[in-house]
Amino acid sequence: MTQAEFETILGDTSKRIPTKIGWQEDEDHFPALEFKVEVESDAGYPIVVKGSFNPLAQTLSYVLIHRLAGRIYALDLGKDHHNPSCETVGEKHKHIWREGLRDKFAYVPEDITASPANPVAVWDQFCIEARLQHNGLNVPPQQLHMGIF
Repeated sequence: MTQAEFETILGDTSKRIPTKIGWQEDEDHFPALEFKVEVESDAGYPIVVKGSFNPLAQTLSYVLIHRLAGRIYALDLGKDHHNPSCETVGEKHKHIWREGLRDKFAYVPEDITASPANPVAVWDQFCIEARLQHNGLNVPPQQLHMGIF
């Protein structure tokens, strides 16, 4: 994927998730929860969004995945990242596609102010910068552990 292709995908405001996000238990990483949903767009990009939340470790990730190029954009909370330039970024960072580096570069985003303890608020903030519309319900994943849903 070229830088221009990535910029076009990220900048496209027609990206949308018209359905409910259904968190479920991650069979491989108890007590983590996860979801995976298709992203629709006018251009028909082959992309999905995955989410992962571990209430015990207080880690949260939202990842935009291109079916051919792999992970192209991601937000991670609760875990450090080491950039290829040997710079360590903090527990709140976004991975962004860079030609030649793929998704290995991360930076500290100023637009994410919500805590990983509030995955729905973080999701809303993530969607704004990713220019991703979500018109469905996003049930707080903590409610799954409490037996509410």
